[in-house]
Amino acid sequence: MKKIALSLILATGVIFAAEANATKAEANATKAETNATAAKAAPAAGDLVAKGKAVFAKCQSCHGDKAQNKALGKSEVIAGWDAAKTEEALKGYKAGTRNKHGMGGLMKTQVSSLSDEDIKAVAAYISSLKK
Repeated sequence: MKKIALSLILATGVIFAAEANATKAEANATKAETNATAAKAAPAAGDLVAKGKAVFAKCQSCHGDKAQNKALGKSEVIAGWDAAKTEEALKGYKAGTRNKHGMGGLMKTQVSSLSDEDIKAVAAYISSLKK
């Protein structure tokens, strides 16, 4: 009788150990998927900034190569602006609803050809710059 009880206890222990290992394996698989997703997102963010830098090339004559200048001595320095703030400003200029520092007409012309993706990219680039 003791052998049967001992066998049942050992069998139960083996089952619990197997379930624990399966749960741990599932957790590791989920963690690996999360890490893979993050790894894919990181280059995408870097690609967005790189694209934004290319789009920003046409802005450098007024804003400076690192967005450190007040454009035509009138605007704010935009280096380090939050991406959302930059997107909002550029979309406002593009729509003709923003005329900050009397720059509305000039900026509307400059951003009229930018797609929403271009605006998002240049905003990511500007936000990556230090003031």
